[in-house]
Amino acid sequence: MTRAELVAAARASIARGSKSFAAASHLFAPEMRERAWLLYAWCRACDDLADGQDHGHGMTRIDDAPARLARLTALTEAALAGEETGEMPFDALRVVAAETGLPAGFARHHLAGFARDAAEWRPATEAELLDYCYQVAGVVGCMMAVVMGVSPDDETTLDRACELGLAFQLANIARDVAEDAGAGRCYLPGDWLAEAGIARDALLADPARLVPLVRRLTDSAAQFEARARHGTPALPFRAAWAVLAAARIYGDIGRKVATLGAGALTQRVSTSRGEKIGAIYSAWHQARRRARLYPPLEGPPLWARPRL
Repeated sequence: MTRAELVAAARASIARGSKSFAAASHLFAPEMRERAWLLYAWCRACDDLADGQDHGHGMTRIDDAPARLARLTALTEAALAGEETGEMPFDALRVVAAETGLPAGFARHHLAGFARDAAEWRPATEAELLDYCYQVAGVVGCMMAVVMGVSPDDETTLDRACELGLAFQLANIARDVAEDAGAGRCYLPGDWLAEAGIARDALLADPARLVPLVRRLTDSAAQFEARARHGTPALPFRAAWAVLAAARIYGDIGRKVATLGAGALTQRVSTSRGEKIGAIYSAWHQARRRARLYPPLEGPPLWARPRL
């Protein structure tokens, strides 16, 4: 596929896989937007292959997880080496990595999260959960920051980008507790479950008892989202606008989950078109004042991401 064909296919992928990210991506300048789509296509394909999904929908139990992981790894390493794979998502990664100088270590950190899923790993503690969230989403924030022009050596801005990825993943986990349970997965830390007296293999026996644990996830997501906003002064205006819009749109999912309580376990929570438009409008104003609204943070981070 030519670059133009890869971009067109990647655009179709993000439109199917995430209306929230698709809406925010249109705020980027054209070249940056295309690169964001290309990176998304690879991330989406990895997630779908690992979870037996189609663009993030219809998670199923899979019986060949190690084989899927081996294929993901081989195709990703080929793409990082500059080789054509003949598969759109991996050729998309090849192009965006070459154009942006994307560190290969970030992509490998991302695959490490899928290796955990392939091994049917479950977090024992909140610290382990955050390690996993970094691998499957925080490092995607770092990669997206590089796509936006952030230097791989700008650790402070990458920390903020990582925190936004953590916020997104924690909100995802909070929203998808019931869906994950149906596929035999549970990302609630084992010590939280033990403290609440909930058995991992009977997670949905009494949904009301899960509400405080889900609220802990959404509260943590909100903390990381608030911190992530302080990285936007380092970005060009349109990139900052897109990031702030995505933060608001996805953050609203977590806030809705928290508000719905047990009701969030019986429906897939999302944001409406009108809410997305409102978030985009609000983010425009925030992006214009980002240096004043979001000065550099002081003190230690909430969580220290792995360095390359």
